[in-house]
Amino acid sequence: MNLLRSFATVGGATMASRLLGFVRDTLLAAAVGTGPVADAFVVAFRLPNLFRRLFAEGAFNSAFIPLFGRAVEEEGDEKARQIAGEIGSGLISSLLVITALAQIFMPAVVWALAPGFVDDPEKFDLTVLMSRIAFPYLIFMSALAFLGGILNTYERFAAAALAPVMLNIVMSVVLAVVLFVGVPASVHLGIILTVGVSVAGLLQLVVVLIDLRRAGISVPILRPRMTPAVKKLLVLGVPGVIAGGVTQINVAVGQVIASMQDGANALLYYADRLYQLPLGVIGIAIGVVLLPSLTRQLRSGQTDHYQRSLNNALEFSLALTLPASVALAVVPHEIVGVLFQRGAFDQAATNGTSAALAAYAFGLPAFVLNKVFSPGYFAREDTRTPMIFATIGMVVNVAVSLALFSSLQHVGIALATTIAGWVNTGLLIFTLWHRGHFQPDLRILRKVFFLLVCSLLMGVALHFAAGWLAPLFADGALPVRLGGLALLVGTGLVIYAVLVQATGGSDLIAHAKALRRRKI
Repeated sequence: MNLLRSFATVGGATMASRLLGFVRDTLLAAAVGTGPVADAFVVAFRLPNLFRRLFAEGAFNSAFIPLFGRAVEEEGDEKARQIAGEIGSGLISSLLVITALAQIFMPAVVWALAPGFVDDPEKFDLTVLMSRIAFPYLIFMSALAFLGGILNTYERFAAAALAPVMLNIVMSVVLAVVLFVGVPASVHLGIILTVGVSVAGLLQLVVVLIDLRRAGISVPILRPRMTPAVKKLLVLGVPGVIAGGVTQINVAVGQVIASMQDGANALLYYADRLYQLPLGVIGIAIGVVLLPSLTRQLRSGQTDHYQRSLNNALEFSLALTLPASVALAVVPHEIVGVLFQRGAFDQAATNGTSAALAAYAFGLPAFVLNKVFSPGYFAREDTRTPMIFATIGMVVNVAVSLALFSSLQHVGIALATTIAGWVNTGLLIFTLWHRGHFQPDLRILRKVFFLLVCSLLMGVALHFAAGWLAPLFADGALPVRLGGLALLVGTGLVIYAVLVQATGGSDLIAHAKALRRRKI
């Protein structure tokens, strides 16, 4: 597989989705700010996303893709699709049961995830209502993850990566209409927003179904049964519920604690959206491409190719993640102020979001490396070891969040997520290396060192550049402020690219040529 080209395909699609996501979040910030409706929407939207990332993208895909890839390699396409039909029927029937139970017990679910809302009955009731409307999004997105896993195994990455664009388009249109009409931040606005979420989920699923049909791939619709394939998936998937969704579990823990501070969930949401841009473009893209690649290489005995893929993924991810992490830590106020500060999103919201973003920034490399090294375990059908490390990370997250919340409020939650991310990722890397499943060569270690040095030097340059450009950021006109941010980002990119190319941290010119030739 052309790892760089596949990564560019998924990363480019994710970049488009995240940029449209910024448009959506900018409109959301202007429409609801950080008030009660914003807090309720964040919880309602994150609830199905939490279950999706834990049970679909996390546990399910970490178990399903290796099983499906193994069946394709060893038993052929027909048998593999039969197995996919058995597993898919079990997934959908389980999701229907979960959705029905969630609708019935939604007040208890909201209480568990946001206990601080209980003191505000209006906010609590609104969150319950919005969560019930948004929860069917779980079914659509889990089915998308399942079908996307099949497409990814056949090296068709574009459709599943582009599908999330539909969510941002639909939500942006809804919010634009809301702002144009002047709908106040009320129950009606909350209902409109969550209906938009469910409609967007259905459209995303349609995009993947169309690509599946174009590829000539059919998955039989079967009666749910406990077949050997389903049993195997359960054995692998239960540990993966924790291992594949550690970041989301940590976010959920932070959400529970943040509900004790008014507006904290909204502040963390906006900061999360910003650092999720590089995490999605780099980490998730690498993880999506790497797992089916490593699975095939191991099944066919290509251990040299396996090691090369893992080392290349490490270089690609850090070459993009380290400068992004440094930039978010050095100039968070400029980024948040330009992107969000308008309408109901005031200076206080900018300050609070910026502080959380800086705290998350230090953990960005850990979150991305987690996506790089977890496939090294999942490709061997080992979900137990990452589960243990994820559990340790969650314990650290809870302990540090509780310890820091009283003094640092929501920023303490972001710092706890960062610390837990490094603990979990450090354990993943050390154990994989100790077992001989990851063998970094001197070339890669040298590159990582220079990538870090170049990123830090870029950070120093950004600090001074932000001071020089301060008059532009203080200007009231949005185009001027956007121009200042573009100039700041462009300055950082140029300085970093020159330093990296000069030191040999990464050969950006060679990578660009490889993309044009469509081969590595």
